[in-house]
Amino acid sequence: MLTLIAFVIAILILVSVHEYGHFLVARACGIKVLRFSIGFGKPFISKKIGNTEWCLAPIPLGGYVKMVDTREGEVSEEDLPYAFDKQPAWKRIAVVVAGPITNLILAIIFFAIVAFQGIVEVRPVVGMVVPDTIAARAGIQDGVEVVSIDEYPVDDFSDMYMQLNMSLSEPEGVTIFAKDKDGQNLKFFINTQQEKKAIKSLILGKESFGIYPDRLTNTVKGIKVNSPAYVAGLRDGDTIVAVEDEELSSPWDITDRIRKSPGRSLNVTYIRNGETHQATVLPESVEEHPDKPLVGKIGTWWAADEEWGNSIRKTHQPTIFESFQIGVKQTVDYSWLTVKFFGKMLVGKASLSHISGPVTIADMAGKTAAAGLKQYIHFLALVSLSLGVLNLFPIPMLDGGHLMFYLIELIRGKPLSDKTQEVGMRIGLTLMLILMLIAFSNDFARLLG
Repeated sequence: MLTLIAFVIAILILVSVHEYGHFLVARACGIKVLRFSIGFGKPFISKKIGNTEWCLAPIPLGGYVKMVDTREGEVSEEDLPYAFDKQPAWKRIAVVVAGPITNLILAIIFFAIVAFQGIVEVRPVVGMVVPDTIAARAGIQDGVEVVSIDEYPVDDFSDMYMQLNMSLSEPEGVTIFAKDKDGQNLKFFINTQQEKKAIKSLILGKESFGIYPDRLTNTVKGIKVNSPAYVAGLRDGDTIVAVEDEELSSPWDITDRIRKSPGRSLNVTYIRNGETHQATVLPESVEEHPDKPLVGKIGTWWAADEEWGNSIRKTHQPTIFESFQIGVKQTVDYSWLTVKFFGKMLVGKASLSHISGPVTIADMAGKTAAAGLKQYIHFLALVSLSLGVLNLFPIPMLDGGHLMFYLIELIRGKPLSDKTQEVGMRIGLTLMLILMLIAFSNDFARLLG
């Protein structure tokens, strides 16, 4: 229910803003607007105000502003001066770019709101490496600080992770430049050809790259009520030191031992308030994948090392002016990253698995809403930015496609022929259908794991 509500709110905000941008500029240019619709299909809510019918329709995959246009039906003599297609090219250009630009402005505002709540900068330091992951196989070590990914310098952990995701599609591999705690230069190489299957799983959310800024301890945290650990007497704050009398200090080793023991009782030794205790824990058997063996789980997670976490974090409280500066910078940076990614995809250097559709967006809406308002607003900023940038791409059917036609008209002094525009629209429609098919395919691949 939270996912559904968060997704609907996101669509209402982002699509409304986009279409309202078109609407405002159309009205300012003297163009008559017949309908403003959020969603597609037969409207279930409709109200006419002035010349415009305001609608809410059931298919939440976009919206539209319907203007008087002689190409779409008969127009009365008195409405001809207010028809969209009868306006000079510069007015039509202003109308089509207004929607995407409004989305980019909204992204700036949302990023600024998030920044004004305080920024926590995390140094690009590897707190821990998960065994048997891409990072572990590349030889990346705990404690190293990443300096650059290939030729791209990184400033913080999120920047590093985003650049990694972009670079993992490079067929020639990825080189990570780092330094250890003594300042010695290190270099790690990821063979993207050998890791092709793991990288695809990573993109689809089935696997982790394997590095995290925080360090986990062998102290348990977040024990679920009535879980095997809870029933056995374990509580938050207990430190597990051995399983079946084998000393295990690494949380990964303990987790691995539990996962390999589904339905089999384990003797667990733990420390509480300085005293050593023992408990018999019966891990429940869990099917994570139909083609893989059952794994054992006891319903706990591990506490992070607070001292280490504090050493890699720095909190900054920007002013309102600084927050808007940050909003502008993040919008520009993420927009350029989006353009670069699609450029790489066009030449076959980026995986199509990166493309997400409405199911993934809905899932992320629910997860970020559950995480808190700040995370949800950041999510809205990213989606609004993506909506703005993608709509400016010169693909017929998108705002950018119309912009391309009108710019050509402006340069040559006359519009392209109807036949040329029709062919362009068919090509654009085909491309959009292919992209939608890929997006839905990736969505269901993520959903089904």
